[in-house]
Amino acid sequence: MKKTREQRRAKLAAKADEIIECLLDWTEETEKPNLTQIEDVVLKLRGELSIAMLETVVDAQESVQPAEAVTCPKCGRPMRYKGRRDKQLESRAGAVDLARGYYACPRCERGLFPPG
Repeated sequence: MKKTREQRRAKLAAKADEIIECLLDWTEETEKPNLTQIEDVVLKLRGELSIAMLETVVDAQESVQPAEAVTCPKCGRPMRYKGRRDKQLESRAGAVDLARGYYACPRCERGLFPPG
């Protein structure tokens, strides 16, 4: 089921708060860090927020929502919706976990994650 804008915003805000707390904890626990150490922790935390943002936006796209009239690319018959399944994609920001609609052909037993 597609999340509302407010649900997506709340999830991202919670992740941002978690990352901010991690940064502040690190700052309090680390005595006299050098610039490289600061950069390392900031880049790591930025990466975590980037992945959360990417997952949120990708999850809201039509391609991960149940599609209408999906036909088997092999035999052309209608495919059956089998629910959402987890899928991991590699993006420029890193590995992104998402759940996509999964379809199966009752004739060919071929599976498909639309749009392809």
